[in-house]
Amino acid sequence: MATLTAPPTHPPSIRYWLFQVLYSRPEWVVLLFAVAIFGAGIVSPPYLMDDVDSVQAVIARNMLRDGDWVTPSINGIDYMEKPPFKYWLMAISFGAFGIHDWSARLPVALGAILLCFVTARMGRWAFDAKVGLYSGLVITTCAGLFLFTRVMISDVLLTLSILLALWCFLRIIDPEETHPRHWALGLGACLGVGTLIKGLLAFVVPVGAIGIYLLVTRQVFRWAIWKRLHIPEAVGAAVVIAAPWHILAALANPPVWVFSMEAGPGQYRGFFWFYFFNEHLLRFLNLRYPRDYNTVPRLQFWLYHLLWVFPWTAWLPGVVRLRFHDGNRAARTRLLSLCVIIFVLLFFSFSTTQEYYTMPAYPAFAILVGCALADGETRSAIARRATGSVFVLALLAIIFLLSQVWNIHPEGDIAAALTSNPEAYTLALGHLEDLTFSAFAFLKMPLALAGLAALLGILGAFFFRGYRSVLVIAAAMVVFFSAARAALVVFDPYLSTQPLAVAYQSAPRGTLILDDQFYAFSSVPFYADTNVLLLNGRVNNLEYGSNKPGAPNVFLDDESFAARWKSPERHYLVIAGPNVDRVRAIAGNELWHVISESGGKYLVSNQALGQQSSEADTTGNRR
Repeated sequence: MATLTAPPTHPPSIRYWLFQVLYSRPEWVVLLFAVAIFGAGIVSPPYLMDDVDSVQAVIARNMLRDGDWVTPSINGIDYMEKPPFKYWLMAISFGAFGIHDWSARLPVALGAILLCFVTARMGRWAFDAKVGLYSGLVITTCAGLFLFTRVMISDVLLTLSILLALWCFLRIIDPEETHPRHWALGLGACLGVGTLIKGLLAFVVPVGAIGIYLLVTRQVFRWAIWKRLHIPEAVGAAVVIAAPWHILAALANPPVWVFSMEAGPGQYRGFFWFYFFNEHLLRFLNLRYPRDYNTVPRLQFWLYHLLWVFPWTAWLPGVVRLRFHDGNRAARTRLLSLCVIIFVLLFFSFSTTQEYYTMPAYPAFAILVGCALADGETRSAIARRATGSVFVLALLAIIFLLSQVWNIHPEGDIAAALTSNPEAYTLALGHLEDLTFSAFAFLKMPLALAGLAALLGILGAFFFRGYRSVLVIAAAMVVFFSAARAALVVFDPYLSTQPLAVAYQSAPRGTLILDDQFYAFSSVPFYADTNVLLLNGRVNNLEYGSNKPGAPNVFLDDESFAARWKSPERHYLVIAGPNVDRVRAIAGNELWHVISESGGKYLVSNQALGQQSSEADTTGNRR
């Protein structure tokens, strides 16, 4: 039976050095896997996607250029939904490396890599090298972390801050720890930074999980534990870090104090009300306005975690056999991990639920699964066979798909083979509904690479044991994620509007208009480096900021659009295919000149490229 115990003592060999690394520094092995997965993800293509990706990059660029590091803005409109820490990191990255898509992706990628490293290091501290290695590889190669870091949401940074806070708590209550006050300050610092990453959730999750832990262990009324926690120092550290930005944002965006549980269109009540009431309390109660989000059904929300943990799902039943009440460091870590999972799943079961909201529980899942992987070869053999069976089914499905589309040679890009389901795009996996059978003809290479990953998974599950099996399965996921990235490159024209931004930059100077809300084509303002006008786009994320006194009027209705389009100045419009007929009827066929097309989206102008026009530019475009 292959186990990870101690390095062999015979003369050096490849096997000896492998044992040496795995035994002494398992977190560095995890780091290599994490860099291969998340470090490779910063390069383009694929380009920044429309929606969240490009919006975050635009906000960070505005901060760097305008010097306003307090109030985020998009296209001149204040954007108060999220705290600024991620934008600060991206703006710093832009300042250090230049404004590029890869430098925009760098903070999230580094956050994911550091999260994997810290999980492995924490596992080694609480258990041993084997559990540290397994826990780190589980979180590094699980489907959920890859899936929800392919877009630049801040949840991975939030998860890192929460994990560090929980580790600080474990250090505080460890009887062998002689400086609990230092770790209490660290706990408070993590809570403060987490609050600047994604608001009060950074307090709620660790405090809720710690509360459950103290209740279960019957320590909630013990003075000794509260004395070690040094609550005043921890709270003080959190307040010193988090409070200044909140105060400055409230003062910069009055009125300062508004208390109301009502939300609706056309209102402006300053930063304090919007951020704390609308974005925290009313969002939790599913009463937020505007309702530009969806919620996953509760049962589906819970069952999704079987997918997020894959390929390690089959080891989850082994968690029930672990020991949680031995009173040692390992048992305390297992119990706290279980408390985190319970609290996170229950908390979001009473709130609005997006698929990625439970990411703060991923390290806890990884630690418990890592323990189960190391717990026993007999039970692990059952889990390996189950996992191998999934890989076999995946390989058979891939072979079938390739056999059906191998001789099909599609033209154009994949957008022509996809359906459109905009009502599903408020969910993280909404675009999966767009897939059709004919779309797989564009995905032959990614499918072949995924087939190789499935084959590796089969080898790891059926032909290896112990740490070798874990390493081979982890390697299979590295290959699978490479296949997923290759597929995203194929989807690039559909998910990003970067080619139209390039076409706009190459065309004669003119005012740029986006049909619909800013998010719909946000990669165009980023790559073209320009502000825009929005046709019927005063909705969702920019609506609240647009009601602020003095906000620029960058919104057009059909009437004002028609007047601009028929004026002597050159204008450009980015529009999706389904909306072309409606808007062309307003603009007039004689003033409809298609400049470029990509992914079912069009760049059109009111003047042909060779036609002379006035150079007036009223949007402040940076060209």
